[in-house]
Formats: sequence, structure tokens, C-alpha cells
Amino acid sequence: MQPTYADVTAAADRIAGYTRPVVLAPADPGTVPAPGGGQVWFALEHLQYSGSFKARGAANFILAHQESGELPKVGVTIASGGNAGVACAWAAGLADAAATVFLPASAPAVKVERLKSLGAQVMSGGSSYAEAAADCERYAAATGALRSHAYDDPYIAAGAGTLLDEIVAQLPTLDTVVVSVGGGGLFTGMAVAAAHHGVRVVAVEPENCRAFNAGLAEGKPVDVPVDSIAADSLGASRTSEMALAAAALADTRSVLVTDEQISAARRLLWTNRRLPVEHAAATALAALRFGAYVPRPGERVAIVLCGGNTDPSDLTA
Repeated sequence: MQPTYADVTAAADRIAGYTRPVVLAPADPGTVPAPGGGQVWFALEHLQYSGSFKARGAANFILAHQESGELPKVGVTIASGGNAGVACAWAAGLADAAATVFLPASAPAVKVERLKSLGAQVMSGGSSYAEAAADCERYAAATGALRSHAYDDPYIAAGAGTLLDEIVAQLPTLDTVVVSVGGGGLFTGMAVAAAHHGVRVVAVEPENCRAFNAGLAEGKPVDVPVDSIAADSLGASRTSEMALAAAALADTRSVLVTDEQISAARRLLWTNRRLPVEHAAATALAALRFGAYVPRPGERVAIVLCGGNTDPSDLTA
């Protein structure tokens, strides 16, 4: 099912009081290009509960199933590179439900520890997200646990779309929002809301982790190799049909950046602003910082810093 803008507004009502309203901060002059009197803001979604935007979709998913009586006693299960699992475990706590999270072996230790601190049962799912997802499917079939998805679910996407409504409420003259893209859940929700508000969406991916970009080029989801410093969050090997359908609704630009540019953008955010974000969040900034997307004169842009579940010891590396 493709989410609609009505689903986004319903999600906003459902999760109100459970998630933190986004904080916006103007970018420092010179940090990113702002031609012809343009303006650039950072949307500090790494300050969200669970450390990423995924709290929005997870809360919407859990609360909607609780409302409908479809949240089983055995709880919820999800496969994740880390952030979606953390958000799912956090949201399960809102409904006093259990969460079982399948992670690939490559999941960062900081995310594993966060999951355990939230009381989740953490299971190994092989060497890749795809293998973790397969194990999660088998677990759900065997136990009756509610199967959530890191990005390919209308409740998840609609919850993510609430972020754009909050940005536009504070910046009603917004022209463009820049988001990092993995499987496409955040992009889907943002694009659905952006189409309603007439806002452009710039979708940014690592050049060696480009499921959405490849799907757009082919006109359908296709498998791509995953090899990026941001793969723990943006490491989907295939985008969703929802994301491609949403791309057709909004004014969408798909751009790619290198791992070196991502690392440099992350260092910049720490050095200049003391913002400890993960590589996925810095991916969005890298697009403007290094010219993958160049704003038009006078363009008003919001860059989403989508997550902060990171090891602070390498912020200057």
C-alpha cells in the first residue's frame, strides 16, 4: 500500500507527544553554498528519541497496530542495520511490548549496546541486511511476532513524513529538503509530504551504495552492491516500490557522493558545530558541501541530519 498525505497527517496525530519536535538551526556561513541570498538550515533529527528519525515511523507502526488490536503478545520483530532496530525497540516500550531485532554481523557495537539497553532481544542475522531480514521472516512465521520493516512499510514511511510537515511549519518558505537515502522509508514519507507542500526533495546516497539511484535509472527496484562507510544505515541492496512511486509525485533529484566526502562532512559538523552525527547524516550535507547538488540563487534549503547513533571516538577521523 502506498502512503498518502492523509496517512502522514494521521501519523502526526498518532505520535504527537511521543516524539520530539524537530529542532532547526541555520548553517554557518561558508559551510555550504547559499547563492544569491539563499538560506540553509540543519534539521537536527539526530536529537530524536532513539537517536534517529526512525523513531517517528516506529512509533506510528507500533501505536497503529496497538489501536487496531493487531499487536500480538509475543511482540514485534525487525531486521535492521541498527537504527530501525533501536527505534523499534524504543517504540515497543511505548506499548509495553517485547522486541526481537535481527542484526547483520557488521552492525556497529554502539547500536548493539543501545538495543540491549532498551531491553530488546538481539539476534545475529548473518553478514548482510538481506540475511538478517530472511532470518527475521522465519522468526516471525515461527512465533507469530508482528513483522516490522526498516523502511518498506506505509506506517513507517508515513511516520517519517511527519518530519517535513514540522520543518515546513517552522520554515513556510522552504524550497528544498535534502535527505540521505538507504532503502527509501524516509524519502518516501518526505516525498509524499513534499508533493503536498510543493517542496523539492534531493535524495543523497553514497556512490557505492545507491539502491534508490539505480532504481530510478531502471524504473524498478534492482539489486546493487553495498560498500560504503555509511552502509550500516544506508546499506539496503534494493530500494522499495514505495520510494520509486513517491519519487514520481515530488520534484525529486537523486545525487551521489563519495565516502571521502561523507567523512569530511561529518568532521565538519563536529569541528564547527560539535554535532556528533553518524555517517548517514553527514551524507546529506556532503551533497551541498561538495557540489553534487548546487542550490539556485535565493533557494531556501533544509538539510536533514537523520541520526546520531555513532561512536564518538572517530568523529575527527
